[in-house]
Amino acid sequence: MSLLVVKCGGAVARASAAAVQSLGAGWDGVCVVHGAGPQISSEMDRLGLPVSFVGGRRVTDAAALAVVRESFARVNLELCAALGPGAVGLMGDEIGMEAIPVPELGLVGEPLPARPAAVVDALAAGQTPVIAPIARGPLNVNADEAAWALAVGLGAQRLLFITDVPGVLVEGSLLPSIEADEADRLLDDGSFEGGIVPKLRAAVRAARSGLHAEIGETVVLP
Repeated sequence: MSLLVVKCGGAVARASAAAVQSLGAGWDGVCVVHGAGPQISSEMDRLGLPVSFVGGRRVTDAAALAVVRESFARVNLELCAALGPGAVGLMGDEIGMEAIPVPELGLVGEPLPARPAAVVDALAAGQTPVIAPIARGPLNVNADEAAWALAVGLGAQRLLFITDVPGVLVEGSLLPSIEADEADRLLDDGSFEGGIVPKLRAAVRAARSGLHAEIGETVVLP
């Protein structure tokens, strides 16, 4: 099966539905992983909970995790509705996604490559699995990293990050492509910060695993 994995950021989740449907033409299957970053931060602000990130990962205590799950569930429902009746919403921890705990960030995990039976069954039935990135524990997982883990575990051929920026920007200029070693160098010397960091790290790992990885209009080369 030729498989495309698409990661939709929370800021563009509903707007991504048409793009996902268009991109899915010509593929045997499409798997969607989504975030909910803006929705989570907004709700945490409303509740007076501290919002903090380290390397693009959200510091998550028990109160924050409750907000994370609620926000993921809401975005998942909205995205499934926008994609149509063939979309199947799945919560990562309920389908067996595993992660290595990152205790210095609280209830956060680094995902392991995964091939959940529920996802495989949905794809075999011609459906589009739409996955919220929570691992068993439960642990909050960065959606970019979850997309990499699922793409590798499922044996996908292409991993695409749909985001609200055009791609990888260096000094304001969009890079049409970047090699993995150069990406590592720029990440290590602090050239990037914020949400692009986990996206680029995930794309580098995907490229080195043999996937065609893209962040918007930027191709990451192994």
